[in-house]
Amino acid sequence: MVAMAGVPTPPGPGQVPPAHLRVTHQDREHVVEHVKTAYAEGRFDKLEFDERLERAMTARTHGDLMPIMTELYGPQAVPMARPQVSAPARPQVPTDGAERLGASAAHLLAVFGFPVIGPLLLMLTAGKTSPYIRSHAVEALNFQLTLLGATILLPLTFVGIVLVPVIWVAAFVLSVVGGISALSHGAFRYPLTLRMVK
Repeated sequence: MVAMAGVPTPPGPGQVPPAHLRVTHQDREHVVEHVKTAYAEGRFDKLEFDERLERAMTARTHGDLMPIMTELYGPQAVPMARPQVSAPARPQVPTDGAERLGASAAHLLAVFGFPVIGPLLLMLTAGKTSPYIRSHAVEALNFQLTLLGATILLPLTFVGIVLVPVIWVAAFVLSVVGGISALSHGAFRYPLTLRMVK
């Protein structure tokens, strides 16, 4: 196709559009996706995220969008490029019964008196070769560490003294549910858990 004299041709793939060119809704949405991805990666704090999000959503020209992309990727950034958003991490589906048993043990060892050491050992041993076992062991370990912290801190208050037995019963039930979930190829997330171990 031959370009007509005096009529600007649209930028090709990988080319930075002229700054005066008006943006479309799709252009704004692409930059918003980049900003959201950068925020999820920890590259912006909340105030910076809100400010850049507002700038992207109210942009009228590519000249308004380019500074945002330049902050993220340097002067060669192209606002039209869609970010590569990775899928949320999910436990790998186990290939055999041994993996399911190992993942289940990470939860159920707490029931048999090894609340922290059990999932920790599984994470450091079988977890090195099985992402499925590791994901369940890490979740169980974080829950047990949170439970340990609550057991130490809650008795400092009268209400906490009353709550501790209730929490331990709930923890027993949740550990059993986590073990069953691991046996049936499922992911499991404990509620109210501080996830210190990644």
